[in-house]
Amino acid sequence: MRLILRCCVVLCVFTTALFAQQKQPIEFEHLFDGTFSPKGIENIRWMNDGRFYSATDGQRIIQYNILNGEETILFDGANHDDLVVQGYEFSADERLLLIKTDVEQLWRRSTKENYYVYNINTRTLTKLSSSEEKQQYAELSPDGTKAAYVQHNNLYWVDLASRQETQITDDGVFNSIINGAADWVYEEEFGFAKAWFWSPGGDRIAFYRFDEAHVKEFIMEEWGGLYPEQVRFKYPKAGEENAVVSIHVFDLNTGETTAMDIGEETDQYIPRINWTLDNDILAIRRMNRLQNMEELLLADVTNGSIEVIMTETSETWIDVHDDLIFLGNGQQFITTSEKSGFNHAYLYSLEGEEIRQITTGEYDVTQILGYDERNYNLFYMSAEVSPLQRQLYRVRVDGRRKQAMTETEGWHSINMSKDFRYYIQTYSDHNKPPVITLHEGDGDQVRVLEDNAELTQNLGDFSWEEKDFFTMDVNGTTLNGYMIFPPDFADSLEYPVLMYVYGGPGSQTVTRAFESGQRRMWHQYMANQGYIIVSIDNRGTGARGRDFKNQTYLKLGVLETEDQVAAAKQIAQYSFVDSERIGIWGWSYGGYMSSLALAEGNDIFDSAIAIAPVTHWKFYDTIYTERFMRTPQENAEGYDAAAPILLADQILGDYLLVHGTGDDNVHYQNAVAMVDELIKHDVQFQTMYYPNLAHSIYGGNARRHLWRLMSNFILEEL
Repeated sequence: MRLILRCCVVLCVFTTALFAQQKQPIEFEHLFDGTFSPKGIENIRWMNDGRFYSATDGQRIIQYNILNGEETILFDGANHDDLVVQGYEFSADERLLLIKTDVEQLWRRSTKENYYVYNINTRTLTKLSSSEEKQQYAELSPDGTKAAYVQHNNLYWVDLASRQETQITDDGVFNSIINGAADWVYEEEFGFAKAWFWSPGGDRIAFYRFDEAHVKEFIMEEWGGLYPEQVRFKYPKAGEENAVVSIHVFDLNTGETTAMDIGEETDQYIPRINWTLDNDILAIRRMNRLQNMEELLLADVTNGSIEVIMTETSETWIDVHDDLIFLGNGQQFITTSEKSGFNHAYLYSLEGEEIRQITTGEYDVTQILGYDERNYNLFYMSAEVSPLQRQLYRVRVDGRRKQAMTETEGWHSINMSKDFRYYIQTYSDHNKPPVITLHEGDGDQVRVLEDNAELTQNLGDFSWEEKDFFTMDVNGTTLNGYMIFPPDFADSLEYPVLMYVYGGPGSQTVTRAFESGQRRMWHQYMANQGYIIVSIDNRGTGARGRDFKNQTYLKLGVLETEDQVAAAKQIAQYSFVDSERIGIWGWSYGGYMSSLALAEGNDIFDSAIAIAPVTHWKFYDTIYTERFMRTPQENAEGYDAAAPILLADQILGDYLLVHGTGDDNVHYQNAVAMVDELIKHDVQFQTMYYPNLAHSIYGGNARRHLWRLMSNFILEEL
């Protein structure tokens, strides 16, 4: 009832506004024409002098004076054969720029490109490598005299003064040995593609080596020619063999490489390595294959010996994060853990002894931004106010003098300067486009960098409908959700409902961040077509503590589906909902969920769209799947409990299955297996495949075609 009353208030306010101003409807073309796209600032880099930062503007790299906004052009690609800047970094003395261009996408995070070194003082531009082929993951050394890169699975370094290139490794082989770059599954699930790192002194390089020779290949057909070509890559599916990972350190002065002693066990993970402030000590994080134990190792890179200084275990799993800061005193470090039940910051000695818990409470710290040694302040983001929001805080490392740096309801993201004297804040709310502002370290606003005033005006001119947030008691748990109502909503009428779901571990769809992508625009378009859009974060989603998130352990899809089905049944009881016309859609994990919802909730859901869904967890990769499900050999019952291909006979409504044949992440194999089961059980359905396109189904006219396909399906079937 609380939800219905709130809807009536929204209705009254909106009805009044309609008489005051006739708004333009959201049209299908608005998904693509940029009318509702916010402006941002690209590739921000803080400079050594905290009074300046740099960013890209098209082909230019510009330096900005923080206080007055004065601009200085550091590099203009128009003066260099129209070189397009697609990334850049400074040398330590900010005399040189390493510029990335001609970027070629490989997998989600991996690319190869051309690199150029630009001397700001002499205005000379030099190609980094003499090779005619592209490189990967180039980076300048801390002292700015050298650079290193990966090419053909091997590492190289370059002396910038002499231009001499030296090969560090020589055993790199496609689909067998990788040096300095991540294999497919590490890149996708541990979130990094560059797998090498300069030491603080710039005279050593620590790098990963992947031996994937024994990992089974996955093969995709690439269509287009008279005879299709095959794309072959190593992809370890759940329960199968992973690559053997080792960690090595190359000394540029001696030319010698030392292997770190990470133990005799090879069936394990090394999700992160980080240099400490000591040029001789490398921090290595080691996890067992089930990812319910993590150790922090300190490695002496001169001889490869290691010391285990901290071990954390869990009854479920441990999330990998980047929150690890070594303090300047050389005796302590800061990291985060969920061991209290919520993710919080902790101070440890370098011997691994917990000194104190820095942050406390029934909320999650979502990101550590950095530690200001000068003022003893730890800056962090958290969901303390609400799981739907992100706010900035600072606290002394002793846990005292905690201060909220942001107070406005909504979503904040922060880019701190190196010296913590300034930060750039991007703030938005569900109905407010991003406003980018510059602040002093104490929170005082210096000036506005981008206010997105034009977009704000457009929102007022068109029938852009705000989200109406609510909570709902489902299966004994309070869940967060939102609704978007049609522009001419009247509670005396009945409307069809389209639910949007993702629902995977630690994810969120219900937040107060301003969404401006094609998905949000499509929801607005469908609301303008007379549909109520609903999204609910089921059990297992994020920012509500460890126990809420981890309760789906060993049974992915079971509790989540129960929640979506039960929520739909409650929504069907609202007087303004047409209970015979409730649909659901999702992408990736969301496509998995929408398939399960239509099967297990066939008495409430009339239709579903599943884009690039997992249809059985046995098809997916080791790291992600086993983190939540263990191996198929250990948990066969859990793997089968919520597998769409085993529930295909229960699908009674209208079902649209979409997949890209070039999906390297959730393989097209999932869709083929689902289609096979649907046919076997004589279940009628619709399907669309997109040749050669990856998980995002992006490229050419594909997205326009996909959104049109989805629109027509909903308009005709729901």
